[in-house]
Amino acid sequence: MASTEDDVVALIPALRAFARTFYMNQSDADDLVQETLSKALSKIHQYTPGTRLKSWLFTIMRNTYYTRYKIATREPTGRKQCVASNVGSLPQQEWSQRKRELMEAIHRLPRSQREVIMMIGVLGMSYKETASACDCEIGTVKSRLYRARLRLLEDLGEQTAEGCTKDVSAAVSSEIPLL
Repeated sequence: MASTEDDVVALIPALRAFARTFYMNQSDADDLVQETLSKALSKIHQYTPGTRLKSWLFTIMRNTYYTRYKIATREPTGRKQCVASNVGSLPQQEWSQRKRELMEAIHRLPRSQREVIMMIGVLGMSYKETASACDCEIGTVKSRLYRARLRLLEDLGEQTAEGCTKDVSAAVSSEIPLL
């Protein structure tokens, strides 16, 4: 056993040269050699004396490299909160244009529908609160809201509400007066 371990130590320069075929970076190559030696010494009892020790060690190194490579391709580098994964700012042009179009479409609504859509969609008021503020029945509020939504969809050229994915309150600022 001691003789085999001495032979492993004697092969370290050959292992370092072989590791450089896998990695250009000397530090990464040294890490590969260290991991190879660690695995080889922990499994030295599995080595069959009389066979080529150098081939056995090179096989361990090659398999270690391939395992590392598979893991590296499967897992992204860095933490989940990596700075590189955060976008500095989201594209604004399209949503800015959509906001302008929505504001114009809301201003074209009849006053009663505009009030209801602003109270419920922007201010987040309940149907009951809106009915009380508009001095009408809840059914009337629901009807006005339904007609206002349909008219907005039609005015914006949308077929369904799914085309307008942003919440009305996010797209419409408090700049719009309730007239």
